[in-house]
Amino acid sequence: MYKVALNFEDGVTRFVTTLPMETVADAAYRSGLNIPLDCRDGACGTCKCHCESGQYEMDGYIDDALSDHEAEQQFVLTCCMIPESDCVVTVPASSEVCVRSQQADVHAKLTDINLLSDSTLSFTVASDQVRAMHFLPGQYVNVQVPGTDQSRAYSFSSMINEADESVSFLIRVVPEGLMSTFMAGKAQIGDELVLRGPYGSFYLRDVKRPVLMLAGGTGLAPFMAMLEKIQQEGSEYPVHLIYGVTNDVDLVELEKLDAFAAAIDNFTFTACVASEESNWPHKGYVTHHIEPGQLNDGDVDIYLCGPPPMVEAVNAFMQEKGIQPTSFHYEKFAASK
Repeated sequence: MYKVALNFEDGVTRFVTTLPMETVADAAYRSGLNIPLDCRDGACGTCKCHCESGQYEMDGYIDDALSDHEAEQQFVLTCCMIPESDCVVTVPASSEVCVRSQQADVHAKLTDINLLSDSTLSFTVASDQVRAMHFLPGQYVNVQVPGTDQSRAYSFSSMINEADESVSFLIRVVPEGLMSTFMAGKAQIGDELVLRGPYGSFYLRDVKRPVLMLAGGTGLAPFMAMLEKIQQEGSEYPVHLIYGVTNDVDLVELEKLDAFAAAIDNFTFTACVASEESNWPHKGYVTHHIEPGQLNDGDVDIYLCGPPPMVEAVNAFMQEKGIQPTSFHYEKFAASK
């Protein structure tokens, strides 16, 4: 048995003891700590942490969850990490998040479906159980596809609407995708959806310095919830969002972003389109529109949500510029059928 020190980002340290061949995630769960976790089999990357010291075994994960470069830097997936000595592990979440009540199923009614473009739709659900989820802006839930035993992960694109206890989601329309097919052709207002969560360590921290948000496609969703929270609380620091898509048709929710820009004194945004055939004034990738002032010589909190190639491109950009941000939180996703 080995002792593992879990250092949370709010300065709190908790100790857990692993049993023989037990993963750090399982030991933490057994001790009443819910390290951000989802798939439990090395596929999603939700439980990614950093091992500061100690020896461990770690097998059975995929590259999308943890790259070879990250593994060389001793980043770990706690759902696969089996200690071979005492270890110190840094958890990219606050201790408060990790002692919240366990995830539970929430049954909600579908109240709205809106096809925003050929590639994107939004839907809203309502339930008096939603408040019990205690989610933070940026986190996600697994939504079961009605009529199947399959679920899909979607970030909240809003905070809770107090008037009708509803929350919204922004999702990509995937050809022949289970959820896309249901939402686009079968769903009816009043249908029941089952949500489980919340999950993830990608959430808005207290705004203590300039913030740079980088969204790719429907990776815009968590930022909509974050901006809603910032609008409620205000910010004395500049917050800038760069929202990138592939084609003009993929640009959605621009009116809402304009509304946030009008309501939040320090918020600005840039939308860009990668396609060379685009008629949009801002062309290219997200990294083409990051300005030095937005990086603030590294004294900046960066939030990034997008597909794996975008995450890798931003990481390469930061290394090329020699920028080490004060904090860098990211969520990478791939659309699934």
